[in-house]
Amino acid sequence: MRPGYGTDLAYIHHTGYADFVLRAAPGLLRILRQSKLRGGLVVDLGCGGGLWARELTQHGYDVFGVDISPAMIALARETAPQARFRAGSFLTVDLPPCVAVTALGEVLNYTLDRRNGREFARFFKRVHDALKPSGLFIFDVAGPNRELGRPARRWSAGRDWAILLETSSRADRLTRAMTIFRKTARYYRRSEEVHHLRLYRPGDILQTLRKAGFSPRQLRAYGRHRLERGLAGFVARRR
Repeated sequence: MRPGYGTDLAYIHHTGYADFVLRAAPGLLRILRQSKLRGGLVVDLGCGGGLWARELTQHGYDVFGVDISPAMIALARETAPQARFRAGSFLTVDLPPCVAVTALGEVLNYTLDRRNGREFARFFKRVHDALKPSGLFIFDVAGPNRELGRPARRWSAGRDWAILLETSSRADRLTRAMTIFRKTARYYRRSEEVHHLRLYRPGDILQTLRKAGFSPRQLRAYGRHRLERGLAGFVARRR
């Protein structure tokens, strides 16, 4: 496995990029309720710092969160103390019986586990088998046009952090090289991470879901929160 989301980047992602989950949460909760899933266990793959897990526990769900980054898991345990978490790859973790599985924010694109992409059909089948009848698999993936129209070099900053980002893409691959600065006492600490993502066409995802036994549909938004260009959402119901 490649290292990813060390202590500083995990902190920045958790504090500086919370908008995606918080804006998507009302729409996601509505999808669960409309499917008559008003309680039970939700497995959150790529749970990050636990923001979505916290929303779920506050609305009466039990949560089992999984993330490949131990730093993310440490944050998640503080953010959502009522949930249960484990550090590991979503490809290999034992999936308990549940009413829903979620993977939000390009989780399935990351190749921090090098097997990702080669085992999608098997992974989708494992998710299907873990879900109770009419259970839901809700997730999003980045497609080939994810970086279309965006500058290859850009930066963002918060009160005590900054990131310089450089992206490059070809065919079904996207690379994000990050130079990370986080303030510690009087000085800024510098680190670097490079993330590699596999990009997927929505049609291929829908086909693989159907073969795994799902009834899927594509989303352009989670409720009122419209997904960015190049990001496709999916709701797949176990038949």
